[in-house]
Amino acid sequence: MIKQPHELALLAESGRLLASVFEMLDKLPLQGMSTLEVDSIVDKFITHDLQARPASKGQYNYPFVLNASIDNVICHGVPSQSDILREGAIVNFDITLEKEGFIADSSKTYLVGDVSVEARRLVRTTYEAMWEGIYRVRPGAFLGDIGWAIEKHAKRSGFSVVREFCGHGIGREMHEEPQILHYGKRNTGLVMREGMVFTIEPMLNQGGRSIKQQDDGWTITTRDGSLSAQFEHTVSVTATGFSVLTLGSNEKGMLNRR
Repeated sequence: MIKQPHELALLAESGRLLASVFEMLDKLPLQGMSTLEVDSIVDKFITHDLQARPASKGQYNYPFVLNASIDNVICHGVPSQSDILREGAIVNFDITLEKEGFIADSSKTYLVGDVSVEARRLVRTTYEAMWEGIYRVRPGAFLGDIGWAIEKHAKRSGFSVVREFCGHGIGREMHEEPQILHYGKRNTGLVMREGMVFTIEPMLNQGGRSIKQQDDGWTITTRDGSLSAQFEHTVSVTATGFSVLTLGSNEKGMLNRR
């Protein structure tokens, strides 16, 4: 669970590379593209341009590089040629990358064209909620503080938090201990220690928090058909607080809002 300095350096490099994947996606004209096209672009960028491995491809027999979750899909949306990103949609791309044996994990929800005010508010609140959780990371604090902060921010805006999926430790394996819940109580759970590395990845629903698994065995949707959004970063616990290993260059201002 505790990573050594040389392991943290390798994780940071994987995180830096993964951040560059999202910076590439930020420039893509998503409207009109299929999610399978996006998957192919990301696959080529990771393997050819970055000389790294898309860690999700082949894991649990999953054949794609990313998850593409549109509108009411909470997570694990499967790329498809028939899923076209149309104006007004929101879509989450969840991507993992492995370099030199260490894995980084991140996701971002994109707005496609002209999106409704309520959809924008959901996406903005989800992003803020992730950061509310990140700001609680420091040695000596409790994991429950993360979930408490996320849930508080979500509920204040009238949104619900999905409970069936959580953040997780990460390193040489995609899913390691500890689990990071996105709800909970302050001063409960495991005490954070310097060298821990885990993901914080809240999923917020516009309506109720109940979920439904689709027949493909992967796709998870909201039971009531409401919109859902997600953001995710890989975070390490440092001696004085935290480091966001998958931080994008356009997000560095968030570090000054603590």
